[in-house]
Amino acid sequence: MAQINPHINFNGNAEEAFGFYQAAFGGEFAKIIRFKDFATPEFPISEKEANKIMYIALPIGDNFLIGNDVPEFMGKTNENENRSKISITAASKEEAKQLFHNLSAGGTVEIPFTENSEEAYFAMFRDKFGIEWMVNFDTN
Repeated sequence: MAQINPHINFNGNAEEAFGFYQAAFGGEFAKIIRFKDFATPEFPISEKEANKIMYIALPIGDNFLIGNDVPEFMGKTNENENRSKISITAASKEEAKQLFHNLSAGGTVEIPFTENSEEAYFAMFRDKFGIEWMVNFDTN
């Protein structure tokens, strides 16, 4: 079966964001590549962008959360887009509540962590980096 691995673009703060996500999910980065790692005479990298992230991957379960910094010559990425959300299905109510607490810190909560009538739990928010998330757990 195919895997889906969200890939997020950042405006120079991918490393900070992924440190935040690593603290929320745990684990170790599978790979970190900086722009300077690919600098060649044909593809020169400015000193200002050399240490920015070209690729970073954090394993989460059987999937990866992937990201990068967008080079300045490509323009800025929209940090408050609202076309997509990353959806997390937690293994327990406690895990869902902890992920909501960790990932929403410093962000904007749209729907607080709540239980509905069918013993399902749900929250929706935008983290402090502008990424939108949904966290849920269903006891059924």
